[in-house]
Amino acid sequence: MTQAPGPRVMRADLHVHSLHSGFTRTLRLFRSRDCYSSPEIVYRTARARGMDLVTITDHDSIDGCLELLAGHPGAPDIVMGEEIECLVPGTGVRVHLGALGLTESDHRDVQPLRADVFDAAAMLRSRGVALVLHHPFHFFRGEMDVRSYLDRLLPLVHAVEVRNATMVAAHNHLAAAVTRGWNGSRAGETGGSDAHVLRHVATAFTEAPGRTRDEFLESLKRGECRAAGVHGTSGRLAFEIYGVVFNYWAGLLGLRPSGLTPAQRASAVGCSLMSLPFQFIPFLVTLLQKRDERRRVARWQRDLQVPGHRHNRRTGEG
Repeated sequence: MTQAPGPRVMRADLHVHSLHSGFTRTLRLFRSRDCYSSPEIVYRTARARGMDLVTITDHDSIDGCLELLAGHPGAPDIVMGEEIECLVPGTGVRVHLGALGLTESDHRDVQPLRADVFDAAAMLRSRGVALVLHHPFHFFRGEMDVRSYLDRLLPLVHAVEVRNATMVAAHNHLAAAVTRGWNGSRAGETGGSDAHVLRHVATAFTEAPGRTRDEFLESLKRGECRAAGVHGTSGRLAFEIYGVVFNYWAGLLGLRPSGLTPAQRASAVGCSLMSLPFQFIPFLVTLLQKRDERRRVARWQRDLQVPGHRHNRRTGEG
């Protein structure tokens, strides 16, 4: 007797950006976009690298997904997504929620609620939107007890991003440990590249049972998903930064969309030329950021009594 085939597993990079992610908050004077990748190229790249479904999670914007859907009306492999920045009220802590399967109405209605992550999450969940807590320790600086932080946030989401291709392995391992063991949490585990350049699209991704987009999202909401792909390193993050810098210059030269007026482009060119002697600074900043990230994660590991993980440099796995 032939055994019935098991459920199909679908793959999707659930955290990826496009040129609709707005302008970077650092070095505002230069007015550099956070990402210069067009939604169409992100879509083609993700599909070519084995993704069954494609989403774009731009910062507080669904314009990337809308542009993609305009070029592929009714496409069954496109998931409407967004990365929504919210605040934990009374603490100043920023939190990024990956919202998947939302509508234009959901996007519009959640914007006034972003000052309170609890209100924003409750509204989106009531409408059936799948929620993922992105890089849970990226913005956290000990503004409250780490246990309280997790107790308050984990119940809000269906899954936690435990494989972010820009976060160091220790960060991802800690996210996985608390997701699996925190007060009986049944949250799923997702992966996403957090790519701001095309080279890194689909280098981390999520697998979940399903044969259609809706089935995949339902599996995600039930916590039936797993993360795969690479961890972040200083080299990968530096490549992201210099990739954006290269695309920024292409935008100033008119080779890519910049979102700037001619006057703004001229001003940015002048500022950039004056800063040329300091173009090595982003790499130094990257090294410092990753050093601080490792120190913070080690602190949360000690506070939570979570064992550390040994990192395999060759495979990128713990």
